[in-house]
This record gives sequence, structure tokens and C-alpha cells, in this order.
Amino acid sequence: MSDIVLSSAVRSNLLQLQSTSDLISSTQTKLATGKRVNSALDNPNNFFTAQGLDNRANDLNNLLDGMATGINTIQAANNGITAITKLVQSAQSLVSQAQQTSDAATKLSLSTQFNAIRTQIDQLSGDSGFNGTNLLAGANLVVNLSETGSSTTVSGVTDTATGLSIAAAANNWADSAAITAASSDLTAALSTLRSQAQTLGSSLSTVQIRQDFTKATISTLQAGSASLTLADSNQEGANLLALQTRQQLSTTALSLASQADQNVLRLFR
Repeated sequence: MSDIVLSSAVRSNLLQLQSTSDLISSTQTKLATGKRVNSALDNPNNFFTAQGLDNRANDLNNLLDGMATGINTIQAANNGITAITKLVQSAQSLVSQAQQTSDAATKLSLSTQFNAIRTQIDQLSGDSGFNGTNLLAGANLVVNLSETGSSTTVSGVTDTATGLSIAAAANNWADSAAITAASSDLTAALSTLRSQAQTLGSSLSTVQIRQDFTKATISTLQAGSASLTLADSNQEGANLLALQTRQQLSTTALSLASQADQNVLRLFR
């Protein structure tokens, strides 16, 4: 259509109308997406900076799942230690009763109950894992704390009756020496369990602190990205209204320019 010649007034108004139409389309896109920067064409610096911030936020967000799993694993182990501690205290009660009686039948019954508690300790230890990792069965836990590879390791322990050095009741506790040995084993086991609980508590606190820090960092990164790309819906709405008014005026101006050309044509009729 290069052979069609438009008058200067018509061409000027047509270009103005096309420009306004493009601006309306751009403003509608901003309102639809909620972003004033939707591609590198809008603002290369803001677009790529925001993209970098979003990428890091996504990397950190992926780490949160591992931290949550680590926290649950530590808590499961801590619950196991708490339950085992109660079993050890129950066993101490049996030992105390055995020390206060001279009846062989009673001692036999108490020693049988003691051995049953040892079995329960083993079962509790085996049931204290989470997602395939059991810190009370000797497994270690590695929790990644940052996208650069920093991590913390929680060392596993063996909290079975044997691992805690709680021997089976010897000679059905027929002699006082066996009962005294059992009492010593339980005292040492209780001290070990308390120390383990303290260590786990410290590890749990460390991971929780890093989890909170990571969440705060993600929020900061996302806010920074948003400040570079998000649109002000109120402003864009006002812009759209002004552009639509301009479009109507441009359409009217184009019509008037066309009428001027038609007036020239009437002179030849």
C-alpha cells in the first residue's frame, strides 16, 4: 500500500492513535500481570536484577524443606530419648524395690520386669526415626543451611539397652551384687541420656535459628524483587483512563483531518 498517500494531518493523527493504542496495550498488560516490568524490553536492569533475587529466593526456599525434615528428625530422636529416659527411671524403681526385699520370688519377678524394660528400650530406639533417618540407631544427619553449601551435622548415637550399657538382670537378682551393678548401669545410662538430650536440643536450636533466618532472607529478597517490578495498580488504572480519553480525542482528530481532505474533494464536484 506504499502507493497510497496520506495528508500530513491524517498521518500525524494516525501515528498518534497508534502510539496511544500501544500504550493502552502496555498499561493493560501491567494491570493484568500486576508488574510494570514484564520482560527485559521494559527495563533490562530491573528485570535481570529482580530475576537474580527471585532465583536466590527460590534456592533458599528449596533448602527450607531440608531444614524442616532435619528439625523433625531431631525432634523424633528427642522424643525417643525422653521416652527411653522414662523407661530407665522405671527400671530404677524396680532396682530400688529389689534392694528393699529379700524374697527370692519377688526379686525374680522384678528382674523379669527389668529385662522386659530393656526390650522396650530397644524397640523405642528403633522407632525413633523420621523419613528413614534414625539418630538413635547410629545414623548421622546432615542439614544444608545455605545455597553456598554450608551445613551442620548431627551425630547419631546408639540408644539400645546394649548401647547404653544396661546389662540384663544377672542371676535373676538373687544376690545384692547383681542388683547394685544394675543400679550403677542405670545411673550411667540416665546421665548419658541427659547429655544426649542437651546436645540434640542445641542442634535443634541451631537449625531452627537458621530456618527463621532463611525465611526472613527469602522475604527480603522477594520484597526487593517486587520493588523493582511490581506496578502501582492505582497509577496504572489512572493511566489507562487517561489513555482511553486520549484515544477518543485522537479518533475525533483523525476524523476531522479526513473531513478536511473530503472538503477539498468537494471543490471538484
